[in-house]
Amino acid sequence: MSDIAFDTEGRAGQANGLRHRDARQGDAPPVAQSGDAGAGDWFALLKPRVMSLVVFTAFVGLLVAPVPVHPLVGASAILFIALGGGASGALNMWYDADIDSVMKRTRGRPIPAGLIAGDAVLAFGLVLSVLSCAMLALATNLFAGAFLAFTIFFYAVVYTVWLKRSTPQNIVIGGASGAFPPMIGWACATGGISVESVAMFLLIFLWTPPHFWALALFMKDDYSNAGVPMLTVTHGRRVTRAHILVYTLILAPVAVATGFTSIGGPVYLTVSVVLNALFIAGGWKLWRRTEAGAEADNHRAGRRVFWFFVLYLLLHFAALLAEKALHLIGVPA
Repeated sequence: MSDIAFDTEGRAGQANGLRHRDARQGDAPPVAQSGDAGAGDWFALLKPRVMSLVVFTAFVGLLVAPVPVHPLVGASAILFIALGGGASGALNMWYDADIDSVMKRTRGRPIPAGLIAGDAVLAFGLVLSVLSCAMLALATNLFAGAFLAFTIFFYAVVYTVWLKRSTPQNIVIGGASGAFPPMIGWACATGGISVESVAMFLLIFLWTPPHFWALALFMKDDYSNAGVPMLTVTHGRRVTRAHILVYTLILAPVAVATGFTSIGGPVYLTVSVVLNALFIAGGWKLWRRTEAGAEADNHRAGRRVFWFFVLYLLLHFAALLAEKALHLIGVPA
């Protein structure tokens, strides 16, 4: 479940005054001491900001499905999907501990900060993975449980182990893991996949690359220092801005088209048309930026576009919820 939230440097390393070392240069990371980690440090392994988006989109997928779900079953499903998302985050942190230690925004995480041993994080992630998938299958259906297992595997192995360090298309392909949650929520209710769940998947899948590239525009040095072949590192910021614009143009019709499925309607269409017009305008302005101008204002435009991308996705899924609410109270479309 991809890193689609902005992870700032954790409090743990700062609070303990630990010196962060460059693992790529052969320095050993701080050794975790017994009792160093608190509940908050273990919770940080779950990537709560990323998990919150996973939970929200899965919740929407569950609620907009045509098959009603008992509230207890629905709450259980969301809990286990959240645990599965957290398991993915823990496994990602275990594998990426070496590069996390040299990136400013991640070097305060529990492993590079020396608060929790890597082996403990691996065990934690694996236990949560098995528990969340098994319990989701028992609470809802086998297909949903298997889908969650595939999602965890895709993020932890396909994206983290393979794609992230091998290709500038890492976030394009790997972003699928962050797009699966609404499909899992839908599957919890229906036991399968439909045009509507695929539409929600595509909305997140096509949104993820420009969102993450906007972050990379002002975090280029972090990725370069860690040896991660992000597009900004391999092709430069100018090419990255062009890719962002292209993706906004591809995403817009897909997002609007979702409004013509059974989960859409006039509210969603209105929200989507307005947001995508702003989205394209933002991508255009970003593309026209020069390096000198971006450096002069500390990439202000890129930062604004990044945060607008977050709002863009939240409002699209909120609009889907609004359509469902209107349908339940009998308001005609």
